[in-house]
Amino acid sequence: MSQDLLKTPLHALHIEMGAKMVPFAGYDMPVQYALGVRKEHIHCREHAGLFDVSHMGQLRLHGENAAKALEALVPVDIIDLPEGKQRYALLTNEQGGLMDDLMVTNFGDHLFVVVNAACKEQDIAHLRANIPADVELEVIEDRALLALQGPEAATVLATLNPAVADMVFMDAAKMDLAGIECLVSRSGYTGEDGYEISVPADKAEEFARRLLLKEEVEWIGLGARDSLRLECGLCLYGHDIDTTTTPVEGSLLWAISKPRRADGERAGGFPGADIILDQIATKDVSRKRVGLLGSSKAPVREGAVLFDADDNEIGVVTSGTFGPTKGQPVAMGYVATASAAIGTEVFAEVRGKKLPMTVEKMPFVPQRYYRG
Repeated sequence: MSQDLLKTPLHALHIEMGAKMVPFAGYDMPVQYALGVRKEHIHCREHAGLFDVSHMGQLRLHGENAAKALEALVPVDIIDLPEGKQRYALLTNEQGGLMDDLMVTNFGDHLFVVVNAACKEQDIAHLRANIPADVELEVIEDRALLALQGPEAATVLATLNPAVADMVFMDAAKMDLAGIECLVSRSGYTGEDGYEISVPADKAEEFARRLLLKEEVEWIGLGARDSLRLECGLCLYGHDIDTTTTPVEGSLLWAISKPRRADGERAGGFPGADIILDQIATKDVSRKRVGLLGSSKAPVREGAVLFDADDNEIGVVTSGTFGPTKGQPVAMGYVATASAAIGTEVFAEVRGKKLPMTVEKMPFVPQRYYRG
């Protein structure tokens, strides 16, 4: 292992649990445990999976103008985000490209922001360069981040504090869990019901061990985290979306809040607004992110080139694996707009063979967020 890799506060526990560790976004991270990727994936879909996502960046924005300042950088309604609620947001650049996707929570006296690990330094620099002097950006260095995901997550976490059961999808609260002061949101990136929990770093191992005592809970590594999010049609930043893709090309129109659209009360005003709002109005984009289902058993991986029935190159796969829950290869990628209609047959080139795939509506597996 390279000595340069960063470690999360749970690193020693992963090693103790027999995790296979790999470099990821500058960190030494668990890709799988003894169960293996497929069984971990299925366990999360059926019971409760515990994920270490402490490599993500945790930030706070302080000041009465914090919401206004952040809203100027995202095509999302932050000003009217209710206290105790979380929202998915996109950082855009002047070309309408996506610099990162992030989660924003209104905790009343501050905004709590979680950013992707690989984008952390760039996002912090971008925020510092663009927020006014009366808004303070605090980088949180002393907290771990855990995700507890799956149909039994609520039952498990409610044993530590029954109040978590009253939360619905995208609710967030400061609360005591097993005597530890945590920031809890009912959200996650598996498509399942579950929670993301920010824990003081020095209490993270104690907290994780407490959860792992429950027979419903197993550690889940990056491998199954990837297959779980892919089956549920969720983008991985740096693969399915990046600075070269706009929200419209990325099929993320749902993430652009109504007040920020052309006919909204706070239309535009974010980087790349003219380009993005024009694409929404004209639907004029040359490519679209689509879901792809394979008909053979062979998984189609990131980077596979896509062709139409006439053997014209039309796009590329950005994420792909065999979906353990779906029982067939699942992928997403970009295709020329003319080939983006649901039901279109395309062909992915894998080791010199053209494997048939069909453009399908995502998610491939139903999302089961708890909405009350």
